[in-house]
Amino acid sequence: MRNILVLGVVGLLAQLIDGSLGMAYGVTSSTLLIAAGIAPASASAAVHFSEIGTSLVSGFSHHKLGNVDWRTVSVLAVPGFVGAFAGATFLASLDADVAAPWVAGILLALGIYVIWRFLVLGGRRPRFGARPGTAALVPLGLVGGALDAVGGGGWGPVGTTTLLSSGRLEPRKVIGSIDTSEFVVAVGGSLGFLFALASEDIPWDYALALLAGGVIAAPVAAWMVKRLAARVLGVAAGGLIVVTNTKTIAEAVGADGVQTASLVGALAVLWIGGIVWAVQQERRSRALEQESAELTTVG
Repeated sequence: MRNILVLGVVGLLAQLIDGSLGMAYGVTSSTLLIAAGIAPASASAAVHFSEIGTSLVSGFSHHKLGNVDWRTVSVLAVPGFVGAFAGATFLASLDADVAAPWVAGILLALGIYVIWRFLVLGGRRPRFGARPGTAALVPLGLVGGALDAVGGGGWGPVGTTTLLSSGRLEPRKVIGSIDTSEFVVAVGGSLGFLFALASEDIPWDYALALLAGGVIAAPVAAWMVKRLAARVLGVAAGGLIVVTNTKTIAEAVGADGVQTASLVGALAVLWIGGIVWAVQQERRSRALEQESAELTTVG
């Protein structure tokens, strides 16, 4: 019973992060389940079944608050479903541990770019170009869906990172669209696991505990996205990408616990500093805009 309650709290916190930054529900939940001794495929299955409910509530909440670009969702959903189903079906034959540091390296580079993109704007507010095209979204959906099923989480880190770094959608639209399309990805992964695993190999009680916590947090997270400034949200998401994937790479190259903790701790301090700087820049931008508006009115 104690484990179930703990997982409920983990589901709540993971969805609060995922719904506001577009990533980390699957990664956080899968890590805990595997640490508790659950086989990787079973852990990923539990996470995907819980995500059917959490992503449905999260997507509805984002839609009501205007955080969703439905064209992006419609293009991403089908290849995401296919990728997740394939990844879940072939998880047992894939060596995720070998692929993990390479994927983490790519995500780390994109995360650094996301932070740079939003910090170097100085006093100027971010501007966003045309929406991403089908040629970019289809392979993104396939790769993101497959990695999500294989690693127990990946749709958010891959999808959010790639769309943020493209600069074609404002952060709240990126996060809302990724969270909404994740419902279809979760269904695809869950069907794949049902096909590949016996029902008794799936920890249904853990899945329900994660679901309960995530459903409670989803509307709150969507509300946070609606009100956070694009610059602050971009730096926060980029920092999460950098910290998470640096830890993965450090562990892959053999760093011990103290070295990894020190590195992650130093990056976390820089991350917080970046968020504070982004908040200051946003306040400055708004003050300048208000001053300009007042001068125009007087003139």
